[in-house]
Amino acid sequence: GAVRAPLDGGAEPPARCVCYGLGRFGSSPAARGQLAFLLLLLEELRVPPGQCALFDPVFSAQEVAVLGQLGLRLLPDNEEGKHSIEGAATLFYMVHCGKALYNNLLWRNWSAEALSKMVIIGNSFKGTEERLLPRVLERDYSYIAKVLKGTEEVALPDHPRYQDTFNDTSVHWFPLQKLKDLSPEIWGLVEEPMYPDCDDVEIIRKGDRADGCSPTALES
Repeated sequence: GAVRAPLDGGAEPPARCVCYGLGRFGSSPAARGQLAFLLLLLEELRVPPGQCALFDPVFSAQEVAVLGQLGLRLLPDNEEGKHSIEGAATLFYMVHCGKALYNNLLWRNWSAEALSKMVIIGNSFKGTEERLLPRVLERDYSYIAKVLKGTEEVALPDHPRYQDTFNDTSVHWFPLQKLKDLSPEIWGLVEEPMYPDCDDVEIIRKGDRADGCSPTALES
């Protein structure tokens, strides 16, 4: 019910999916649960596995091979979340990702037209707002801060078996009319996020070393 809420609210059905931060599902039960839910989600929303691309710099060579056997695609580079939807309705599956990834994703698609074609399953934006001081949210994660009033959010229901797997996880979407009702000034502020004052960006940046094997590393 939670994952169909955007469609019931008028959102365009996703034609493709991007998954960030799945983690080491070969050794983590929580990551395996998240992968299983992703596969069921694709089936429920009728998104072909070949239209779902994943990236996590910690993937091992074996995990990369398993994802290929499941028919999923791998993004070749660490985009740091800066993935353009390129006009296609897109589901972003980002359970327990760092705040900077969500902020980068919003920046890369910073227009009412693009955001209205996105659905994000990941850490609750409302929870992020509640946990951070307003000045920190606006300074370090300004795109999350600016889009809050244009966001609809439904939390995934609690389940005792999967408490650690999907805690603080919500489905977010951005109705076009709500976005158009935001102050026009916010759409003109499109500076790329850099995080100079952020002590812990919570993401593995491009060029950082990771304990795993990225698709790029496998090919080289």
